[in-house]
Amino acid sequence: MSRFLRLLFRPVTYTRWLHLCIPVLFYAVWLFVFQSVPMVLVPLLFPLLLGLVPSVRMAEGIQAQLMLTPGERRSPHPTIAAGPATTWTDRWRTVLWLEIRLALAAVTALVTVRLPMLGVELIDAATGSPASDEAVLSIGEPHWIYGVLAPLPLLALPVAIVVLGRLVTAVARRLLGPSAAERLTALEARTELLLEHNRIARELHDSIGHALTVAVVQAGAARAANDPAFTARALAAIEETGRAAMDDLERVLLVLRASGDRVAPRPTLVEADRLLESARMSGAKVDAELTGPLDSVPGPVSREGYRILQEALTNVLRHCGPVPVRVCVAALERQLEMEVTNPLPPAAPSAQTGSGLRGIRERAALLGGEAKCGPHEGDWRVRVRLPLDGIR
Repeated sequence: MSRFLRLLFRPVTYTRWLHLCIPVLFYAVWLFVFQSVPMVLVPLLFPLLLGLVPSVRMAEGIQAQLMLTPGERRSPHPTIAAGPATTWTDRWRTVLWLEIRLALAAVTALVTVRLPMLGVELIDAATGSPASDEAVLSIGEPHWIYGVLAPLPLLALPVAIVVLGRLVTAVARRLLGPSAAERLTALEARTELLLEHNRIARELHDSIGHALTVAVVQAGAARAANDPAFTARALAAIEETGRAAMDDLERVLLVLRASGDRVAPRPTLVEADRLLESARMSGAKVDAELTGPLDSVPGPVSREGYRILQEALTNVLRHCGPVPVRVCVAALERQLEMEVTNPLPPAAPSAQTGSGLRGIRERAALLGGEAKCGPHEGDWRVRVRLPLDGIR
């Protein structure tokens, strides 16, 4: 009972009632203008002619969202679609919706008008007043019992409004809801959005994590060295790495803001020397071997390879500090091979945990490659293979 009383005070109950009354108004105007047209043709032909127009489905969907489910209109997955019909199935569903809506509108108009009239007639019957020519009931002798029954039609009216509103909303969700193709499109769009968010998270982790690691290592080394010349080089390295991280951060923020400004291109393996030099300036002894035409590596592979190399070097500096590092990058005919090896630290990170190692494996898997991270012959090795066939 309390739930029903709450429904009576919800604005959506009366917007649904208004939504049901709208077709009756158009029906009345039609009959007023075209009095010679048989009444039966309007509910049969009018929805058929309108429902086959693709834009009518969009108009009905928007109206239903606003008046039947206003709370769901801005949700990520509204139960009522608001787009034009793209298939004949959607058009015939729209036709059926218009027919049912018109039928429910007729019932709504009937109970909205007749129930209050019935209440008045019962009062007249109780007081002995003469009945009108359009009376709903034919009552003979007046009786006081009719006065007791008079409130019942007025109490039944809000119940009918609530029931009819919920019924038309259920029908709208069924017939105006997203089709299978629309649900698949929405699912694909959401999947793309989640993948983009994951990619951005990896970008921030790799770029900002690398910059902070270099800054911490450089600052610690400069303080321990107590050498003005070394301190100057360390500060220069921190400044350069910080500027690169700021550029990456600004590029990611532009993507998140959906800005129309031109976004700076992501770094590729052609710029790998910048990473190697940054690691060297952090104190690591980097022995690098870059072979093959890195400038001809496809863009997606080159960009992801840069981030993988960046994360591998960041892990070395973070967990081992300035130690000897062996870097091998080879652009072969069919695949890109990358290997970063350093002395195994006393507390080696697990090959199965850590967001950095997980990000390396995810990047490799997205390109159809593989990444193996873990101890190897007394060293810690990150080995990645990325296919080049079929990637542009």
